[in-house]
Amino acid sequence: MARAARLRGAAPRALLLPLLLLLWPPPLLAWAPRPLDTHRRHLVRRGPQAWHEAPPSSLAPAPAAQEAPGPAGGPRPPRCGVPDPPDGLNARNRQKRFVLSGGRWEKTDLTYRILRYPWQLVREQVQRTMAEALKLWSEVTPLTFTEVHEGRADIMIDFTRYWHGDDLPFDGPGGVLAHAFFPKTNREGDVHFDYDETWTIGDNQGTDLLLVAAHEFGHILGLQHTTAAKALMAPFYTFGYPPSLSPDDRRGIQHLYGRPRPAPSSRPPTLGPQAGVDTNEIAPLEPEAPPDACEVSFDAVATIRGELFFFKAGFVWRLRGGQLQPGYPALASRHWRGLPNPVDAAFEDAQGHIWFFQGAQYWMYDGEKPVVGPAPLSELGLLWSPVHAALVWGSGKNKIYFFRNGYYWRFHSGTRRVNSQVPRRATDWRGVPSEVDAAFQDADGYAYFLRGRLYWKFDPVKVKVLEGFPRRVGPDFFGCAEPANTFH
Repeated sequence: MARAARLRGAAPRALLLPLLLLLWPPPLLAWAPRPLDTHRRHLVRRGPQAWHEAPPSSLAPAPAAQEAPGPAGGPRPPRCGVPDPPDGLNARNRQKRFVLSGGRWEKTDLTYRILRYPWQLVREQVQRTMAEALKLWSEVTPLTFTEVHEGRADIMIDFTRYWHGDDLPFDGPGGVLAHAFFPKTNREGDVHFDYDETWTIGDNQGTDLLLVAAHEFGHILGLQHTTAAKALMAPFYTFGYPPSLSPDDRRGIQHLYGRPRPAPSSRPPTLGPQAGVDTNEIAPLEPEAPPDACEVSFDAVATIRGELFFFKAGFVWRLRGGQLQPGYPALASRHWRGLPNPVDAAFEDAQGHIWFFQGAQYWMYDGEKPVVGPAPLSELGLLWSPVHAALVWGSGKNKIYFFRNGYYWRFHSGTRRVNSQVPRRATDWRGVPSEVDAAFQDADGYAYFLRGRLYWKFDPVKVKVLEGFPRRVGPDFFGCAEPANTFH
């Protein structure tokens, strides 16, 4: 009798679940669902629990040998939930760490469609983020990705919650972040993100959408997890913005699809402004061609959104992960409308504002949108001009220094004032030349000072320039050939 009562009491509760699930999400757009392939899907989990679990169709737990070692006695770091390949940590695989899912697309021109969007981000932010995540893979392969807004695309992207039609329900905030399906499976190209996560872009207070999307697209293109450290396709979720492909990621994706198609040898003709197209470029004032990065001394260098930008004569070179990005050098005015030519110094503050200096004036941008400028340096408490270099110093981007003619000033971006109009001597920075052209800080906390074609690397712990410097900018940053009379 007690057992019967328990069963009768459970029945109403069991009926509530399907009724609640009808309330959200709204029905997917009409396309026939395909049978689930539970052996070929990708789950991303976060939180203190281990992310590596056996798929629901398997009764056996994931082999312990597949787990990367974590801190003794501490929680294991968050990681992707797709099981690692059986030989993922095998010594035979060390020379080729990337692992393939067994499938690849038979074409190189793929389409993608975003069905729904997370509530924290506007539609345009999500569209830009997905395009940027796919661009990581298209830059090193012949692959192209085109967004479509109706019908069935090769890659279908959706933000959904709980049960959503593939027998892989999401679980609310935390836990499972996303899942995707490999090529040559019944659901190839599908990628789902948990709507209930706190999705952010470049902010480790939530879940970075660019990082998760780039990782998921790697699976969609046919890559499994790798054991290579710091690879995008490594199974452990570690915040880093912006994400970039490691050499292992590039080898894996190029093994599947090959290298990018060679660019045309002849330079296309310069086109003037088109009717109805907003352009920041004034053709008569543009130089014939950008300067040679191997032969110039740069006007300014700045770390912006985690990437390195070199400025010279109205042009900008953009480096991500030490690699010059396709399409660069380009006119700096393509990014920052109204930017003066040339710039004397540049930096990005802790609020994400980008500052530029020329002569006795400064400009400030919010991304690519102009906010201030031109405005006089006197507003910042600076009576001297021009500013030759600007350095953002410290992990919180809370220390900013301006350099000029062997002196420097401490600047606070919050108050927009220098500490004092009286500068300090640049000799405080031991080993740095008295006059510098540009300065920036890397992700590891080292400061770099440029003068002419040379640079000095400054150790934040020993508070002095490292031994072996100066070195040449061209060979170290742009892969230029070392001159015969190499400076030592």
